[in-house]
Amino acid sequence: MTKVKSPITYEHQVEKLRLRGCFIENEVNAIKILSNINYYRLSAYLLPFKEQDDSYSKGTNFNTIYRIYEFDRKLRSIIFSVIEEIEVYLRARLAYYHAHKYGALGYLDEKNYYLKHNHNDFLDKIETEKDKRKKEPFVKHHRLKYSDQFPVWVIIELFSFGMLSFFFSDLLVNDQKIIARSFFNTHHKTLKSWLKCCTDIRNSCAHFGRFYYKRFPSIPDGIPELDNNNNRSLFGAVMMLKSLYPDKKKWNNEIIKIVINLFDEYQKDIQLEHIGFPTDWKLILTK
Repeated sequence: MTKVKSPITYEHQVEKLRLRGCFIENEVNAIKILSNINYYRLSAYLLPFKEQDDSYSKGTNFNTIYRIYEFDRKLRSIIFSVIEEIEVYLRARLAYYHAHKYGALGYLDEKNYYLKHNHNDFLDKIETEKDKRKKEPFVKHHRLKYSDQFPVWVIIELFSFGMLSFFFSDLLVNDQKIIARSFFNTHHKTLKSWLKCCTDIRNSCAHFGRFYYKRFPSIPDGIPELDNNNNRSLFGAVMMLKSLYPDKKKWNNEIIKIVINLFDEYQKDIQLEHIGFPTDWKLILTK
């Protein structure tokens, strides 16, 4: 087993970067950045410039790497905001549909799910979430006033995005088809794929994960603009979010304008091929 590396000082971190070919103009500023951002986190942004011998390609500049990191951080914030709107919309639509078809407590009936649904596990997860949030006023209210009975439009507010995704995927197939067609204008299997991808991306956002030069684990289905070169890239993720976003007018008039401004700000630092964006990405994301 390989021995774990020993810690090194900020000065040694700077020297290590220099020895590998990363140009550092201002050592004091570089140390300040490394003291605020873990070396291991920041070094991941050097991956596109890494050679086979662990050196960095000619022209690699520490300031550029830091600006790529800042671009990624700001874009992640935009994406997280977009996912928030998607998640809130999904909660509202699923709760409304299920309540009106099966009643306030219909989600507790195993017959309202497809055969492979693990209902006991689902109920256990609900109880876990209720216990985690037991001090919140709306949880206390329903436990005391309604004998621990939570209508679907209340309980769904306790679901994580992952639970929302599983809830949809475990519904009866006909319900999945109606929801996918009515609210997202797509096939139910495609929507399953999108929700799984969105869960992965949301989790990356929540843990401040890197998006730049990353291959995402899940592939969004049903998006013709994607191919094997960019279906797992950041562009594939953004295209999937575009498909899920509930307000197309706001997407075009607000969200994409913010994204374009960000790309313009960092255009000298980022490379579109590193994130799977085609040259006509603005047109594709607004049509």
